[in-house]
Parts: sequence; C-alpha cells; structure tokens
Amino acid sequence: MERREEQPGSAGAGAAPALDFTVENVEKALHQLYYDPNIENKNLAQKWLMQAQVSPQAWHFSWQLLQPDKVPEIQYFGASALHIKISRYWSDIPTDQYESLKAQLFTQITRFASGSKIVLTRLCVALASLALSMMPDAWPCAVADMVRLFQAEDSPVDGQGRCLALLELLTVLPEEFQTSRLPQYRKGLVRTSLAVECGAVFPLLGQLLQQPSSPSCVRQKVLKCFSSWVQLEVPLQDCEALIQAAFAALQDSELFDSSVEAIVNAISQPDAQRYVNTLLKLIPLVLGLQEQLRQAVQNGDMETSHGICRIAVALGENHSRALLDQVEHWQSFLALVNMIMFCTGIPGHYPVNETTSSLTLTFWYTLQDDILSFEAEKQAVYQQVYRPVYFQLVDVLLHKAQFPSDEEYGFWSSDEKEQFRIYRVDISDTLMYVYEMLGAELLSNLYDKLGRLLTSSEEPYSWQHTEALLYGFQSIAETIDVNYSDVVPGLIGLIPRISISNVQLADTVMFTIGALSEWLADHPVMINSVLPLVLHALGNPELSVSSVSTLKKICRECKYDLPPYAANIVAVSQDVLMKQIHKTSQCMWLMQALGFLLSALQVEEILKNLHSLISPYIQQLEKLAEEIPNPSNKLAIVHILGLLSNLFTTLDVSHHEDDHEGPELRKLPVPQGPNPVVVVLQQVFQLIQKVLSKWLNDAQVVEAVCAIFEKSVKTLLDDFAPMVPQLCEMLGRMYSTIPQASALDLTRQLVHIFAHEPAHFPPIEALFLLVTSITLTLFQQGPRDHPDIVDSFMQLLAQALKRKPDLFLCERLDVKAVFQCAVLALKFPEAPTVKASCGFFTELLPRCGEIESVGKVVQEDGRMLLIAVLEPPEYVDQGGTTATWFSLCPPQP
Repeated sequence: MERREEQPGSAGAGAAPALDFTVENVEKALHQLYYDPNIENKNLAQKWLMQAQVSPQAWHFSWQLLQPDKVPEIQYFGASALHIKISRYWSDIPTDQYESLKAQLFTQITRFASGSKIVLTRLCVALASLALSMMPDAWPCAVADMVRLFQAEDSPVDGQGRCLALLELLTVLPEEFQTSRLPQYRKGLVRTSLAVECGAVFPLLGQLLQQPSSPSCVRQKVLKCFSSWVQLEVPLQDCEALIQAAFAALQDSELFDSSVEAIVNAISQPDAQRYVNTLLKLIPLVLGLQEQLRQAVQNGDMETSHGICRIAVALGENHSRALLDQVEHWQSFLALVNMIMFCTGIPGHYPVNETTSSLTLTFWYTLQDDILSFEAEKQAVYQQVYRPVYFQLVDVLLHKAQFPSDEEYGFWSSDEKEQFRIYRVDISDTLMYVYEMLGAELLSNLYDKLGRLLTSSEEPYSWQHTEALLYGFQSIAETIDVNYSDVVPGLIGLIPRISISNVQLADTVMFTIGALSEWLADHPVMINSVLPLVLHALGNPELSVSSVSTLKKICRECKYDLPPYAANIVAVSQDVLMKQIHKTSQCMWLMQALGFLLSALQVEEILKNLHSLISPYIQQLEKLAEEIPNPSNKLAIVHILGLLSNLFTTLDVSHHEDDHEGPELRKLPVPQGPNPVVVVLQQVFQLIQKVLSKWLNDAQVVEAVCAIFEKSVKTLLDDFAPMVPQLCEMLGRMYSTIPQASALDLTRQLVHIFAHEPAHFPPIEALFLLVTSITLTLFQQGPRDHPDIVDSFMQLLAQALKRKPDLFLCERLDVKAVFQCAVLALKFPEAPTVKASCGFFTELLPRCGEIESVGKVVQEDGRMLLIAVLEPPEYVDQGGTTATWFSLCPPQP
C-alpha cells in the first residue's frame, strides 16, 4: 500500500469512509506493516488496521481473509479480527445469527485442522469466546457438543487432525475464560457451567492419554489441555485419574515437560488442600520418582531433576499444613521432606552445574511457619522430629553456598557470578529465618565447626569451607540480636587466626566483623582484635565495598570507644583517599565513617583532624575554581563537594541519637563553643560562591553545592543558625540566575527548621517570596519541561503552610497565581509531581478560615480545582505502539 494513495494507512479514526475497509486495502496495510522498512508507514498501517478490526466491515473481510489462497499472516489477521468482534462486541450480534456464526467457525476450524497452526489457534480462541458468551443459556452443553462434532466420522479431515483441533479448542477455552471480559455475575455462571462440563472433557483426556495407539503429539496436547482445565479450580479428586496418568507419562522423555506442568498446576490450586485423601495418595507417587531423580542427577540431566523437584516442592510447599495435620502419616510426609532436602543439596554449583536447589528454599520457610503455628503440645512433637532436619538443612545450605575452586570460578561468566551472588543472598535469608526454629544452638553449632576447622592440625582446610561458615554467622548476625550470645567472643578471637589468602574469604571476614559491630559497641575491649584487619583491608581495592562499609558500621556503632584509635583511623583513611584506591561511592562512605568517628572527639581535636583531612581538598578546589570550566574539572569539583557533604552528614557533636528523635525535636546546643561544621562552612563559603559563579549553569554542580548545606542543616538543626542569613542570600542569587530544583529543596529545609524563629524569619521570608515569584514566572513561560522544579516548588509551598503559615500572609505573595499553578501541576503526567501538588492542597484547603487570601482564592477558583481532580491524568504510554503490533502480528516461531 503506497502512501500517496492515502487510503487505509493515512485515514483518521472518523475520517475513513466505510468502503475503505475492504479485503484489498486490509491486505495492502498488512503488507505495509510487515515489509515496509519505513517505521512511520508501519505506524500508519498499524493504526488503520486497528480501526479495521473493530469496524462493522470486519465481519465481511475476516472470512475472506481466511480463504485457502491467502498467506498465513493474512489468515491470522482475519482470525484475530473475528476474535475481537466476538469478544468485545458480542452485544452487536443478533441472537438469530448465533448458530450460523458457530457453524461457520466450526467449518473454518475443521479446514485449518490440517493447515496453519497459528491460524487454527486464533480460530479456536474465537470459538471459545463465542462459547463463553453463549453459556449456559444459549449453549448449555457447549463442551459436549464440541467433543461430539469433532468425533463425527463424516469429516473430511483425518482422525488425528480432528483430535488435535479438538484438543486445541478445549485447551484455549479455560485460558480464554481466565482473560475474558465477562461481567462478574456472568463469570460465576460460566465457571459453574465449565465445572460441570469437565465430565465431558476428563474421560476423553484419560482415554487418549492411556491409549497405547495415541501418537506422542496427541498425548502431549492432552497433557497441555489438562493443565489448562485444572486452573479452573476443578476438585482435586476429579483430577486424580489424570494426575496418575501424568505421573506415568513422566517416564516418556517427549512428554516429561508437559506432564510436570500438568501435575504442578493440578496440585498447586488453592482449593486442592481440601482433598487431603487425594493429597495423601500423591505422596507415594512423588516418592516413586526418587530413583528417576537420582539417575538424572548422576547423568547430569538438569531438565529432569528440575522437573521432578518442581513436583515435590509443589506438593510440599502448597500443602505442608494439611499434610502435617495428618499425624498418623507423619513418616510419609517426612520422606517427602527428605526428598526435597535431596533437591536442596543437589550436587554441583548453582547456576553452572544445577538450577534446581533454588526452587526449594521457600518450602523451608513454609514448613517452619506451619510447624511453629501449631499449639504448644503438637509443636513440641514436630520440633522433636524436624529440628534435626533443619540442622541438616543448615549444613546443606552452607555447602551449597561454598565458592568453587579459584580456577573454576575464573571461567564463570559475569552473569553466572551475579546469579550465584543472588543465590547466596537467598541462602543467607533462609539461614536467618531458620534461626527462629533452632535459636542459639545454631550459633553454637556453627562456632564449634569453625573452631574445629581452624584449630585442627590433621588436615589442611579449604578457604571455601571457612568462608561458608563465616557467611552463616554473618547472615544471622546482620538481622538477629546476638549481643547475648556466648559464642561471639570466641568467634572474635578466631577471626585473627584465619589465614586470608583469597578475596572472597577476606570480603566475608569484613562483612562478618561489620555484622558484629553492635556487639563490639557493648564489648569495646574486643575492638582492637579486629580493627587492624579492617584498616589493613582498606588499602586493598578488591575489598573496597566490604572494608569501607565495615569501618563505617564500626565508627557508627562504637564511636564513643574509638578516640584511642582515631588518629590511626584518620591517617589510614587519608592515605587511601589520597591514593584514590576506592571508587566514588566508597569514598563517600569513608567520609561518613570519619564523620561518625570525629563526632565523639573534643571540638579542638575535631577541628585539628578536619584541618588535616580536608585541607588538601580545599586547596584543590581553590585551584579548580580558577580554571575554565570543562568536563574533567567538573568531575573533580563534584567529587570534592560530595566528600564534604558526606562528611557533614554524619559529623554531629550534639551526641543525640537521630534514631530516637522525631523531626520536631531539637538537638541540644554544643557546650564547647562553635560547631566545627559551621566553622568549616564559614571558612569555605566564599570559595563555594566562587565555584558557583562559574558553574551556575550546571545542574550537577549546583546540586552538589546544595547537598553540602542541606545535609549540614539536617544534621546540625539549630546549630546551623549562624549560616542562615548568608545561605539565604546565596540561594536567592542562585535561583534568580537559573532556577533549579535542588535550590528549592534546600529552601524547604530552611523553612522547616528556622522559619518559626523570629530572628531568622526575615531572610527566609525574603527568600521564599523571591523563589515563588521566579517560579510563577516560569509557569507563565511553560513549566512542562521542568517537572522536577514544579515538584520541589509544590513541596516547598506545602512545607511553608505546615511550618509557618504566616508566609502566606504577605501582600507580595500572589496566592491566586500559586493556586492556579498548583492546579496545573495536578495535570502533569509525572506521578511524583501530582503527589506533591496534592500534598500542597492538603495543607492549603484547611486554612481557608485562618488566611483570608486563601479563603478568597478557594471561593473564586475552587471549581477549577474540582474539575482538575475529576479529569483523568495525561499519562504517557511509553510502549503502546509495540504492544499493539503484537495484537496484529502472529507469534513468531
């Protein structure tokens, strides 16, 4: 279809004459969609074809597109159009045409039984949709009729073709029901009708599956059909015979995958737990697969072992509570649990040699939850049975968590290493959860094994075994309070004895020390046992993340016990920072660690260390401020500003724990004199302004400058007061030159903390009025390109109303313009901006009575707000075109 004709491809929804939707034009449009290299032409064709599919003419051209002389792509579009017309526009079809439409679809399905499979499937979906719309009144025995019609001997299609077409139709029927647009009351009626119709389906499926003469392709289709029907929540007892047949089919390699899917779907239905007798019959069938599982593992057949594991886990995970309740059958369920344990400990390294063990981890959570949910007496009985199982599980998991040999690990791809990392995190979470079942005895068990490993002189131990045991400790200590454990002192004593010759082991040693940082705070005498290890590791770039994060945890938790080590920590940290050993994010963490450390020192000591620590950076910044802006010196400036802001984030000499304070509470004034952070900020303020003067056009630099002050304000609170006037003046100049969201966010912090104080209200009010005026001007010019500024502005307005409503009393504030801008913000497609605007109105509307100007504006323009709220938001669909193409194109093989 050429564009110059301006036929199907270019007509709008209402502009195309009805006669345009002809068979010829549809074929041209499809050719354009598939083969035209011009994306614009494809989009035009796709848009027109969507209109064609829903047009009244679709009833006419759909049948013609199904003619035998058409290619499968065209036939597929015709079948899809029929499905859309039936499923979405059923009410348009006169009742007296139901039967003829049904007959036509049956005819086409019979014809395509020996034709294109993708077209056959679409026609089956169309007939399924028709059946669902007619059931139960207009077509009460739909499924039975389908079976009868396709079993008729007078059909021109051979028996196997008819059988496969019938099975395809029966397979898509439940699937179409799950996705249908039937009203809720109709869905209930149809579900009931389908449940009754199972009586016409399951005997046929059982006969075909167990019939020796049935070809493999038919039996495979039977299993897929059964898998589809069980998702209608068919009673498990009605599925019993077919489930048993599916278990038998697991011995056939061609049917294995379909059998697994059918069995798993059948026993995973939520309603299945009601049929305990059937579930008990399934346990021997699952246990009977153990030899096949062992053979598969021995032969490296990952697909078979994976499938059998899925079946065992589906039964155990979905029905552990129901099966545990059958106390007289506890041994058979324990056998199933042990089979799942075998799957958890399947030989090989995940994900290179096996992918099965990860499937089992959720089962162990579920089983533990179910055991601990019983009443005390029954729980005690099951604890006696299953505690040894869970201790075995810990051993299995730690074995699975072990790294392969260095040589083998070197051949792994980055994707395999990442999957293994995630797998170890899952194991870590499981170990943490298992602690609830095993308690302190678990830590003692791990400690005894580690102690024997490190002190045994009989045979050399592998670093992998040591690392895994430490990883177990770390997993538990990260989330469980181990402060009262009697094995931690011994563990701290063992750590220095570990011979660290491997990065993975060193990483885990670091993370384990970090996980024990709270314990070290309660036992400061032990800090010296591990701190040298951490400081030594700081110099190794391969241990960057683990060593820096561990030092940060120690400095945060133990800061009041670190003054004796402060000089050494600062010296080592300065050295690694100057040598640029670590990446940017770790440098920032290191500065946060030093902030925690310095917080516990006397002001004189803090200032002395600050001078030593940041002087080189200040000198570098002074040099950069003189240079002509370019990309390389920009990175250096942002890095230095980031280091300062991260240092000031945690440098808090008020000695109040942030975690225990609400945002309204004030920190006590510092008794020793001026706050060190304020002293430093005042010293570098002129330098920062000089940097800004050259970089005001760069959002990243402005953001980095604002971050220094924002983080300092959040940490210092009232101690920041001496800086308020000059900071307000600088922010005003910045925002007047180039409005940026980061300046508004910092203004909001100042409003939050200082606006209520009379001494600081004048500069804050002046800044508030200035940024509001500039932002209102921005709205007049078109705010759509600045959603971040609009978002931050709305948050600033809400904060002003919340903390200091007097800011809205000023005559220079155009409240009406502010109101109208907030209404505009409600219409933005970005959800955060809409949320911020709603937050502003939540603060504004209750103040109609107390602020006269607000009440007047709401009275005059309230209707505008109501309309904006009721209108649908202008969300932008980022992937609509591609999604629509999929509805027009057949699936690719």
